[in-house]
Amino acid sequence: MGKKILLSGVKPTGRVHIGNYFGAMKQFVDFQDDYESRIMIADYHALTTVQDASVLKQDILDLVASYLAIGLDPNRVIIFQQSAVAEHLELAWIFNCLTTMPYLARAHAYKDALAKNKEVNVGVFTYPLLMAADILIYDPDVVPVGQDQKQHVEIARDVAEKFNRLFGEAFKLPEPFIPEDVKTVTGLDGQKMSKSYGNTIPLFANEKDLKRLVMTIVTDSKGETEPKNPEECHVFALHKLFSQVDLPELKRRYVEGKIGYRESKEILAHNMNQYLKPMREKYESLLSRPEEIKTVLAAGSERAQVIARAKLERVRELVGVKL
Repeated sequence: MGKKILLSGVKPTGRVHIGNYFGAMKQFVDFQDDYESRIMIADYHALTTVQDASVLKQDILDLVASYLAIGLDPNRVIIFQQSAVAEHLELAWIFNCLTTMPYLARAHAYKDALAKNKEVNVGVFTYPLLMAADILIYDPDVVPVGQDQKQHVEIARDVAEKFNRLFGEAFKLPEPFIPEDVKTVTGLDGQKMSKSYGNTIPLFANEKDLKRLVMTIVTDSKGETEPKNPEECHVFALHKLFSQVDLPELKRRYVEGKIGYRESKEILAHNMNQYLKPMREKYESLLSRPEEIKTVLAAGSERAQVIARAKLERVRELVGVKL
């Protein structure tokens, strides 16, 4: 029996941050020997919010460079561009024709946009069906998601079940995969690190910017000699990711009131730079060679399209458009 298939997609919208890395990207590297992985650059999904060609082009290159810099091996993992595999869009149209508007109106992203009085474009409304096509066309066994993204996999399963019932067996029902050790990374303000909160630390920030950002992490007003609870400290939350060797000693000094927040942040900034520097150097080197990135992406997209085309031929036959 072969390896299970893993499928994940990430939108190229802005630079990746350490929350993206520990929350998802690092797991893709860890899993690349255990699964047959297909990692999609979800550029058509990005069009719901990004409408600047030059920005989107750079963000696509940036995201691929990020994956390669953290250790994804394109010989072991299919890294591909959603827009290069037109079969996704054709399958999404077929799913559009099977899905009712009231059903889609229950999607979290759509309801959140309405709650914020946003004028919702059609892409946001039908987003879950394109995502269902993205997933189902590759027959994955597992789709790694955060708890807040679980609904997308549930929608994909519902669509697959309806299609299979109406037309015949075509799609495997994927399982959402929420790894137990996935980290929710604390941002500069103590909330979950997120671009929407503006509280991120870019994964490839240079040493100077890295330290500047770390020094702005919100803390309470306790003085250097006052005992502190490390479990309530946003700085210490990041130490757990970057300061494994120093952690017991740092915890002791916190509890005994033998460290101030400034020193704690300086130690954190140093340890973060040591951890991230090799990846940053590889990332910067890759971005200076964009043609190499494009070659990797084109090769991966070609491999993905072979899989997608075969699945869509089966779907065309089942719905009756293939004569």
